Amino acid sequence: MTQLKSTKNVDLFPEFVTDFFNSDRFFSPARWFGKEFEDFFPAVNIKESDKQFNIELAVPGFSKEDFKISMDGDVLNISAQKKSETEKKEEKYTRKEYSYNSFSRSFTMPANANAEAIDARYENGILMLDIAKKELPGNPNKKEIAIK
Repeated sequence: MTQLKSTKNVDLFPEFVTDFFNSDRFFSPARWFGKEFEDFFPAVNIKESDKQFNIELAVPGFSKEDFKISMDGDVLNISAQKKSETEKKEEKYTRKEYSYNSFSRSFTMPANANAEAIDARYENGILMLDIAKKELPGNPNKKEIAIK
């Protein structure tokens, strides 16, 4: 028989200090430094019906010219980039403000998605894509074997 030694984990700091630094509620970069430190991934809804797939992305503040949608093999890539700059000149000072927003999302499409039949539209901050389904050829080598 072998004796096992055990040690107890001891926190050096009180629980409220540990909770503060381990919790996103208290110590998150976005909370302390603003949204620019937070990754932007738009919320996505994906629906499937008998005839098509529907993808909806919540991306307010963009215009349809900001988006780039492409297919690379079976991967659907959606990205957007928006840059704005304002300058205000007063008597004794000049103020410039810059804003830059971007995101990129990729989706692997199923084999029955028709890459040639994708419709996209942007309305009220929602990017909507309709992807038609195509018929997949059946497996000609598949057959059922009867049991005798």
